[in-house]
Amino acid sequence: MYRSKALLSCLRNAYSKISTRSYLIRPQVGFPPISSQSPWQVRTFSSKPDSMLQLLLENAWSKKVEEELKKPDTSSLTHETAIYLLRKLDKHPEKAHSFLDWVIRESVLTPTSPLYSTMLRILAQQRSMKRFWTTLTDMKRGGFYMDEETYKTVYTLLNKEDNSKADAAALAHFYERMLKENAVSGVAGSVSAAVSRVANWSCEVERELQEMRLPLSDNFVIRVLKELREHPLKALAFFRWVGSASGYRHGTVTYNAVLRVLARPSSVAEFWSVVDEMKSVGHEVDLDTYIKVSRQFQKCKMMTEAVKLYEFMMDGPYKPSVQDCSLLLRSLSAGPSPDLDLVFRVSRKYESTGKSLSKAVYDGIHRSLTSVARFEEAEDVVMAMRGAGYEPDNITYSQLVFGLCKAKRLEEARGVLDRMEAGGCSPDIKTWTILIQGHCKNNEVDKGFVCFANMLERGFDVDSDLLDVLVSGFLGQNRIEGACKFLMEMVRNANVKPWQTTYKGVIDKLLEIKKGDEALDLLQMMKKQNYPAYAEPFDGYLAKFGSLEDAKKFLDVLSSKDSPSFAAYFHVVEAFYREGRLADAKDLVFVCPHHFKTHPKITALFGAA
Repeated sequence: MYRSKALLSCLRNAYSKISTRSYLIRPQVGFPPISSQSPWQVRTFSSKPDSMLQLLLENAWSKKVEEELKKPDTSSLTHETAIYLLRKLDKHPEKAHSFLDWVIRESVLTPTSPLYSTMLRILAQQRSMKRFWTTLTDMKRGGFYMDEETYKTVYTLLNKEDNSKADAAALAHFYERMLKENAVSGVAGSVSAAVSRVANWSCEVERELQEMRLPLSDNFVIRVLKELREHPLKALAFFRWVGSASGYRHGTVTYNAVLRVLARPSSVAEFWSVVDEMKSVGHEVDLDTYIKVSRQFQKCKMMTEAVKLYEFMMDGPYKPSVQDCSLLLRSLSAGPSPDLDLVFRVSRKYESTGKSLSKAVYDGIHRSLTSVARFEEAEDVVMAMRGAGYEPDNITYSQLVFGLCKAKRLEEARGVLDRMEAGGCSPDIKTWTILIQGHCKNNEVDKGFVCFANMLERGFDVDSDLLDVLVSGFLGQNRIEGACKFLMEMVRNANVKPWQTTYKGVIDKLLEIKKGDEALDLLQMMKKQNYPAYAEPFDGYLAKFGSLEDAKKFLDVLSSKDSPSFAAYFHVVEAFYREGRLADAKDLVFVCPHHFKTHPKITALFGAA
C-alpha cells in the first residue's frame, strides 16, 4: 500500500529535496502535513450532503426516496446542499430534475435563480432539451431570470452542434425577450450607473438609492452585484448598504453572489473577510461558487488564493471533486516555474480527508516535478504511485518525455520510449508527438524526423497534431519550401487532413518569399478538404507582385459552382486599385459576371477614380 514506510520514505526524501523547510511526517499521510500556521483549521461536519447524494445516486426516484428526504436528519435542506447535490448529479439529468422538482414542491427551501441556472446547465450539457425548456418556462413563471453567464454558457454549448443550433437560436430569442420584459433589469442598471459614476461610496449615493424605492429581493441584489462586477469594492459597498436596509437580510444566495464579484486581485482581502463573515452567520460557500471563483483565481494567476480556497472547501461539507483537484494541480504545473509547495499543499489536503490519492492526482504532482526538471523526485512519485496500485501509463511517460525535452536532454527522452516498450507500455501517438516536438523546439528537426521514421516503422499513422508539429519544425528553420512539399505529400499520400492553422502558416510563409503558385496549390488543397478559403493574404500579395493572370487563377480557385462571390472579386479589384494598378483593376471588372459590374461598391470605387 501507498502508506507503507518505504514509500513514505521515498516521498519524504523527494519533498526534502524541494523544500528547505522541516516537516514532521505523520505515519498515515504520504506528504508533509499542513503547516500549523495555516489560517484554516480542520473542522468536522455532518456527512449529510454525501448521505443524501448516495441516496439519490443509488435509487430510482420514487415516493420512498422523497420520504427519506423528508426525514428529520435531512429535512433541514440548505441552499448550499441543494447546489452541491445538483452539481454532483450533473451526469444524471433526470435525477437532478426530479430532485429540483421535489425541492420546489415539497421542501422548505425557497427556489432561487442559482438553483434553476445550475439545473439549466446540466440539462443543456446532457442535451435533455425537453426538460430544459420546461425548466426555463417554470423559472420564468416563478419570477426568476436567466443570468448572462448562464445564457452565454448554454448558448455556446448548444451552438457548437448542428442538431442543437435551433435550440440555440430559440434560447437567444427567449433571453432577448426576457431582458425587455424584466423591469428589475432596468432598475438594477440604474443602481449600477448611480454607484459606478462616483469615486467613493457616500451619503449622497445612499440618498439617491433610497429615492429609487428599490424592490429589494435576493434576485434584485444578485442582479446589481453582477452589474457592478467590474467595480468589486463598490459592489461590496452596495452589498453592505443593502444588508443594513430595514426589512432585508442577506442570505446564502447573496453572500455567494458577492464572493464571485470579489474574487479579483484588487479585492481579495475583502473576499476572505466576507468568507469569514458568512461563516459566522451560518452560511457556506456553495460548490458552484467555489468552481467559478477557483477558475477566476487561476485565470488571474492568483494561485496561492486558489489553493487556500481549495483547502478551505476541503475542510467543509461541500468538498470539491477529485476532478477539481486534478484541474487545480494541472493549473499549478502549467507555468514555467511551478510553485511545488502549493502543489504539495493541494495533495496533502486531498489526502487529509482519508482518501487515497487518485492516478490523476499523482499525475498532477508528477507533471509539476518533470516540468521543472526535478526528475529524481518525479521518479519517487512514480514509485509511490506504483505502491498505490497505479502503473505508469502513456500520460505519466509523456510528462517525463516533455520535461526531458524541455531540459534539452533529448537522448534521455528518446530512451524513455525504449523503457516504456521494455516495460510493456507501448508509446502512443501522443507520446511520439511530444518527443518529436521536443526535438523540433530544440532546433533538431532532422533528429525529429528520425524519430518520426521510427514511429512509422512501428505502424503508426500521422495525425493532424503531429503533422502540425513537423511542419512547424520546418518553418522554424526557415525551410519553407520543404514544409510545403512535406505538407502536400502527407495530404496526398498519407490521407491526412491538416489543421486550418497548419495550412495558413505555410501559405503566409510562402507568400513572404514570393512563392505564389505554391501558396495557391495549398489554397486549392484546403478547398478540396472543405475548409473555408484563406483568401485574405492573397489580395495584397497579388496587387503587389502578381500578374492579371495570377489574379484570374486565384479567383478560379475560389470559384464555387459558377463563380467566386462578389466579395472575393471586389477585394482583389480593390487591392489592385489601391496599389495604383487601375488598368488591371478595370480588366478584372471586365471579366467578372455582369451583375457584379453594376454593384454599388464597384460603381463607388471607379466613380472615385
